[in-house]
Amino acid sequence: MKKAIPCLILIAISSCNNKDNKDNGNGIPPPDQPKNISYSIVNSYPHDTSSFTQGLIFYKGELYESTGGESNNANQIMKVDLTTGKTEKLAVIDKEKYFGEGITILNDTLYQLTWKAKVVFVYTLKGFKKIKEFPVNTEGWGITTDGKNLIVSDGTSNLYYYNPSTFQLLKKQEITEGGSLSYNLNELEYIDGFVYANQWQYPYILKIDPVDGKVVAKADLNDLWNRVKAKDPNADVPNGIAYDPATKKIYVTGKLWPNLYEIQISQ
Repeated sequence: MKKAIPCLILIAISSCNNKDNKDNGNGIPPPDQPKNISYSIVNSYPHDTSSFTQGLIFYKGELYESTGGESNNANQIMKVDLTTGKTEKLAVIDKEKYFGEGITILNDTLYQLTWKAKVVFVYTLKGFKKIKEFPVNTEGWGITTDGKNLIVSDGTSNLYYYNPSTFQLLKKQEITEGGSLSYNLNELEYIDGFVYANQWQYPYILKIDPVDGKVVAKADLNDLWNRVKAKDPNADVPNGIAYDPATKKIYVTGKLWPNLYEIQISQ
C-alpha cells in the first residue's frame, strides 16, 4: 500500500510547478506597458507652413503658438486665429542669439523657452511685453503648467518642475515607459491631471502620470503624419499639443504642417 502524501506537501508542489508566468523569474511582475490611445480626426484648420512649431496652447479660448527655426516665421510667439491660421499678434526674439522653443501661459503671464541659450523669457499676455528673463541649467524644449508649477522638458527622459515667480527648480522627475527610461520628451500639455508629451522624431504622444512619472498610455500619430506628408512633403515631425479646457477639445499639429487638427481620443 502506497503511503499518502500529506495535503500540504501537494499544495506546495503544485504552487512551485504553477509559478505565475507573468513574473520575471524572481517573483516580481514586469512593469505595465502603456495602453494604446486611439484617436479620430474631428476637424482640420489651416496652419502656416512656415511655422516650425515649438509650442501650442489654448488659453481662455484663444490659440497661441511659438516657433523656432530659420524661416521668415521663426523665433516668434503668436496669437493665432484658429479658423484662418492667421497671426493676430506676435513678438519676435533675436534670431542671432536665441532659438525659440515651447510656451505656456499661467495667470495671464506667458513663458517662452529658448533652446541652447538656457534662458526663459516672461511676457505680459496682453501686449507680449517682455518683463523678465530667467536662467536655467538645461536646454529648453517643451513647457506646460499644472496650474501651480511650470513643467519643462529638455529632450531627455526628465521633466523639471519650476516655481513660476522665481523659476527656482522644485524637483526633477524621471519618466519611464514599461520600466525603462523614456526619451526625447518635447512639447508638453497638461490635460486632466496628466502630462502629454510629443516624442521628438517619433509619431508618439505619451500620456504621463505626474505622480510617479510613468507613461500610462501612448498615441501613435503615424497615420496622421503620413497623411500630412502626402499633402505636403516638406512637413516635418509632429509637434504641438493644445487643450481647450472650456470645450474639452484637443488639437495637434507639427513643424511646417499645412493643417492643425482637432482630434478626439479614447483609451
